[in-house]
Amino acid sequence: MDQLKIGKFIAECRREHRLTQLQLAEKLGITDKAVSKWERGIAMPDSSAMLPLCDILGISVNELLIGERMITENVNEKNEQLLLEMTKELERKNNTIWCAMWTIMTVSIIGLLGGLALVALFLPEGPWMLVAILALCVLFLIPCFFALKLEVSVGAYKCKGCGYEIVPTYMQALCALHRGTTRYLKCPCCGKRTWCKKVLKK
Repeated sequence: MDQLKIGKFIAECRREHRLTQLQLAEKLGITDKAVSKWERGIAMPDSSAMLPLCDILGISVNELLIGERMITENVNEKNEQLLLEMTKELERKNNTIWCAMWTIMTVSIIGLLGGLALVALFLPEGPWMLVAILALCVLFLIPCFFALKLEVSVGAYKCKGCGYEIVPTYMQALCALHRGTTRYLKCPCCGKRTWCKKVLKK
């Protein structure tokens, strides 16, 4: 989606309806700064504002998302193009989250190993060494929980038995046995517990 194009389209439609940014904002129950950000292509209207905005401007959601009015003959073609663009954008965001998750895990492991090496080199054996090791382990676990949250937020886990794509809750993923990003989950479709492989596409 081209945010600049969408922003210009919102501004054009608003002017056609002889509304100021402030008047449009008041109708939507938001600030005029938010409308200004939309029109400059800095931000997009969130899902709760899209339908009321389209009603006020007399346009469809599809027209809003492509940033232009649709002629009847081109509606199907534009809809297909829009769905393709949204799919690509979702895939790109999922891949970004996936890369962030692996970066967090890698940095955490390197930090833990480096910390343990420093403790072994500089601290004498005794209670302080034990405290330092426990502190490092706790510090390592915090980003691991965050990385798991990122992992669960994208894609799904594919059941080995029936191929159903499971989207577990955070607690279900946390409590499941795992090997990397493969988790031992119960499939709600076939009812079997299998090693479910992570897939990015839902």
